[in-house]
Amino acid sequence: MSTTDAQPTDHDVPIYIDTTKASIARVYDAFLNGKDNYEIDREVLRRVQRVAPEAAQLARDNREFLIRVTRFIATQTGIKQYLDCGSGLPTAENTHQVAQRIDPDSRVVYVDNDPVVLAHGRALLEENDQTLFIAEDIFEPERIVQNQCVTRTLDFTEPIALFQLGTIHHYAGERPPADIMKVYIDALPSGSIVAISHFFDPETDEHSPLARRMEDVFLHSPMGSGLFRTRPQIEELFAGLEMIEPGFSLCADWWPDGPRIKPLDQVQYCIAGAVGRKP
Repeated sequence: MSTTDAQPTDHDVPIYIDTTKASIARVYDAFLNGKDNYEIDREVLRRVQRVAPEAAQLARDNREFLIRVTRFIATQTGIKQYLDCGSGLPTAENTHQVAQRIDPDSRVVYVDNDPVVLAHGRALLEENDQTLFIAEDIFEPERIVQNQCVTRTLDFTEPIALFQLGTIHHYAGERPPADIMKVYIDALPSGSIVAISHFFDPETDEHSPLARRMEDVFLHSPMGSGLFRTRPQIEELFAGLEMIEPGFSLCADWWPDGPRIKPLDQVQYCIAGAVGRKP
C-alpha cells in the first residue's frame, strides 16, 4: 500500500495512468479501503454499495481466502513456488509475505499488466529477491507459462501453486475460461495446487437476486467487468484436478480460522472458491 495518508487525486496521476476507466486492481484496492485508487475507482465501489451496502466484504473474503490457502500450502504441501495471476496492488499479507514467513525459501512470481501494480511491484523487488513481478495478460496463459522470467524463477519439474483469486470473473472474452485454465493446468507438474476464487451466483431465491444485481452494476460501471458464475461454471475451471477438502465452498467457509459466531452477510454468499491438486 501507499504510505501516504490521503488518496491520490486526479492531479497526482502519472502520465501513464488512464483515469477515464476504472482499473480492476485499483477498484479492488478501494474495496479493501486502500489508498492507491482514484475517484473513478471509488465510484465503482459506491455504485455496488447502493445495491449491496456490505459489498466491500467480497474483497475481504477474497483476501482472507488467499491468506488461508497460502498458509495451507506452505505448511502442509511442501510446495515452495507460487504463480499468482492478477496479483493486484500490494496490501497487507500478500502471497509472498504469508509463504515466506513460513518458509523463507518460497519463490513467488506475480503476474499483472496494470501499470500501477507494476510500479509497486518494481519497488517490492528492491526488498525481496525471492519475489518477481512480470507484465503479462493473465488471460493469455500460453505467454505466461512460456515467459522466460517465469521459467527461470519457477522450476516446472517441481510442484507449483497457481493462484487465480478474484480474477476470472473479470474475463468476458470469447475463449471459454475453462480453456484458459486448461492451458495453465496442463503446464503444471504433478502435485501442483490450483486455487481459484470467483464471484458466485448461488442460484437460490434468497441470494441469487443480489448476485445478479451486483453483476449488473459491475458490468455497467466504469470498470465494465464482474461476472457472477454458477457452481457448475466455476467447477469447470478445475477440470482434471482432485479437489481438496472441503471442495467447492463459499470463500468464508474454506477452513475459517475459528468457529462462526456471527452470521454471514448476504454478500458473503456471493463469492466462492476451491483448491485442487493435479494428480
